[in-house]
Amino acid sequence: MNITKIKLAAIGIAATGLFSFHSFFSGTIRGTVSPADGATRAWAESSTDTVKALVINGSYEITDVKPGTYKVIIEAKPPYKNAAKDGVSVADGQSADAGEIRLEK
Repeated sequence: MNITKIKLAAIGIAATGLFSFHSFFSGTIRGTVSPADGATRAWAESSTDTVKALVINGSYEITDVKPGTYKVIIEAKPPYKNAAKDGVSVADGQSADAGEIRLEK
């Protein structure tokens, strides 16, 4: 009888451990850069995550983004300066549009 209780307790603990992890579905951040040839990369930074993507023809799509609020940073080519946009929110499994980010000289 005692062994049966121990086995049941072990199964209960294992089941609790398996269901305690919340899986998330990654999202994306999309946007454009103006001028189109002024940037090389786009970065998305949060307090726990940093993800990057190439800027191609003035557009970028940062994938595998965890849910949260991000700062999008555009890495510019000279003579342009880097630019950033705060407060881009990504929901679980959704795509966020950061809009157009304009680069200045």
